[in-house]
Amino acid sequence: MSQDEPPLADTMRRIEDAFAEGGERLRAEPSADAIRAAEALLFAGGEPITAKDLGEKLGPAVDVAAVLMRLKADYAGRGVELVETGAGWRFQSAPDLAGLFAETREAPKRLPKAALETLAVIAYHQPVTRAEIEEIRGVSLSRGSMELLMEIGWIRLRGRRRTPGRPLTFGTTDAFLSHFGLASLDALPGKDDLKALGLLDPRAAALLDVPRPSEDGAPDEEPLSEGDDAASFFVDHLGEDD
Repeated sequence: MSQDEPPLADTMRRIEDAFAEGGERLRAEPSADAIRAAEALLFAGGEPITAKDLGEKLGPAVDVAAVLMRLKADYAGRGVELVETGAGWRFQSAPDLAGLFAETREAPKRLPKAALETLAVIAYHQPVTRAEIEEIRGVSLSRGSMELLMEIGWIRLRGRRRTPGRPLTFGTTDAFLSHFGLASLDALPGKDDLKALGLLDPRAAALLDVPRPSEDGAPDEEPLSEGDDAASFFVDHLGEDD
């Protein structure tokens, strides 16, 4: 070894520095077009996208890792951030803004079949008594079905029949009309409408009479006194025979 040659340790250090510098040079700054294309793919995809899939979209000449790191840095601290998940990369709202998206939703109640049938009978036959509902349905009326419909606010007490026992009569409410998009009771589907919707067997239609309900009081119906039309009044008297 000549005196002009550097020591071995110094040579190794220079080689390591050369590799390090070469590594930095290989990771070139991504082009603006590549960044814009990746940004569009990540935003519009709707689902996380892997670096491999992103590379296939951007082409082999694009350093995907450099693009992702650039986007991650650009969006750091903003309302949305680029994050890596188990399924790939995606944009998501910043964790400290999660409170902006918190909301309370009331889960709609799924009416049981008995309650739906009871509601249909009341809607088309009102004013109708509990005994009449049971006669039309052919089964005893459960306390739970009526209470549920009253709780939702779709049925109401209308009055009492001027018959022995003065049974309570029931009808639908404005909330019922609003929920089903009906302007009035006259807008309830008639026989022809039910057949067109496939809800009525054409063979049975000839034998079936679809009544047209009215919001007017029936001749044999006496309106309830003020305060007696509350839901609590109905619950208190539900066990009474009609």
